[in-house]
Amino acid sequence: MALFGNAHTIDAGNAERDYARLLGQGERIYAAYQLIRDVILFTDRRLVLVDKQGLTGKKVEYHSVPYRSITHFAVETAGTFDLEAELKIWISSNPTPVQKTFTKGVDIYEVQAVLTQFVAR
Repeated sequence: MALFGNAHTIDAGNAERDYARLLGQGERIYAAYQLIRDVILFTDRRLVLVDKQGLTGKKVEYHSVPYRSITHFAVETAGTFDLEAELKIWISSNPTPVQKTFTKGVDIYEVQAVLTQFVAR
């Protein structure tokens, strides 16, 4: 488990093994990112947000978002004094975006490029 700001990229093969129960038949994970306790999975079909809750993190919410439901998204890069970057994703018929914070260790431009690849299809 990552600790305090130690966000990082997860090997797609390892993510497929760790999250195999979430995947549909033939579904593949293209990219995965660990964000302190949460995980973001980019599959060839959808975006999966893994939200570990509570003190122990044993309660987990899996939020599945088909790429076609994403109306737009934004990235906010880290500044000189602010070491965190942010990804905001708007899902159709919801005025409030899903927000995920990335600490140093994850290239927000890489995340944006992966999301663009799937949303633009």
